[in-house]
Amino acid sequence: MPPRPSTHRNIVRLGLLASSLLAWLICCSLAQAQAFPNKPIRIVVGYPPGGSGDFTTRVVAEEMSRNLGISVLAENRPGAGATIASDVVAKAPNDGYTLLNATHHAINKALYKKLPYDPDHDFIGVTRVATGPMVIVVNNNFPAKNLRELLSYARANPGKIFSAASGNGSAPHLASVHFESVAGVKFTTVQFKGGGPAAQSLIAGDTQVMFATPPTVMGLIKAGRMRALAVTTRLASNAVPGVPGAEEAGLSGYDSSFSFALFAPAGTPPAVLKRLHEAATRGLSRPEVREKIASQGMDATPSASPEAFEAEVRAEAPLWEKLVRDSGARVE
Repeated sequence: MPPRPSTHRNIVRLGLLASSLLAWLICCSLAQAQAFPNKPIRIVVGYPPGGSGDFTTRVVAEEMSRNLGISVLAENRPGAGATIASDVVAKAPNDGYTLLNATHHAINKALYKKLPYDPDHDFIGVTRVATGPMVIVVNNNFPAKNLRELLSYARANPGKIFSAASGNGSAPHLASVHFESVAGVKFTTVQFKGGGPAAQSLIAGDTQVMFATPPTVMGLIKAGRMRALAVTTRLASNAVPGVPGAEEAGLSGYDSSFSFALFAPAGTPPAVLKRLHEAATRGLSRPEVREKIASQGMDATPSASPEAFEAEVRAEAPLWEKLVRDSGARVE
């Protein structure tokens, strides 16, 4: 039975209204993208100065500032395994002016019993920034001169080696826990608020071993202030020349890496995300920037698009959650 004329008119009106609303939303989104940015942007990072989180934040902030023609500022909010920084960004307006530089949110989801934000729904990905192995380093006075000697000493002295960690659930902490599981050794882990303070404890001799992101320790290794035994990936990395992979150094079945990436609050308009992505990835693709990141033991790994990166984040989540569960790490 065909609709009555009045019903048909109502359907037509609804269709026109929906089309007008869609056109208005598109116009608003385009206008917002064209006006964006018109004030400084801040990138919040959950670690103090001196570590890889701080380094990658400042590198990408400088490049985005260059490409956007506006100030992009790094803001350190260390503590609680980067949950403080994540909470700041999760509760910020979703207008593109507050971003987070962080590792995968699935880590803290599995590590913490309760979080002040929703790691699954409070963020949207912008782009990956850099990826790399970690470095296993020891205090210069520690008797082990290579990884095999570290393994031998640790097995003979369970719990007597103090390991400096850069925060519960950080990539170096998980790399250390995974190492203990694969190697059958036990360290006494001491937590610090970031890689910088952890490295200083190692130099002072308060701790003896550290699993570190390269930017935290590369300069210190070159200066002879600590000794590198291996990288945490199975094979050696071009980003950390002269340091063997874990398998070559004496530990089979061990492989661990890390990455940092930019996230925005959920609900940030797609056009704004695209603008942020373009500004970041253009900078990360410059040869000078890639060399700067490589000098710190990492590779610049910009994502093809925000959508592609978001798909990667969701695909990787189960793997990170399993790693944390298997490690037994937990923060109440």
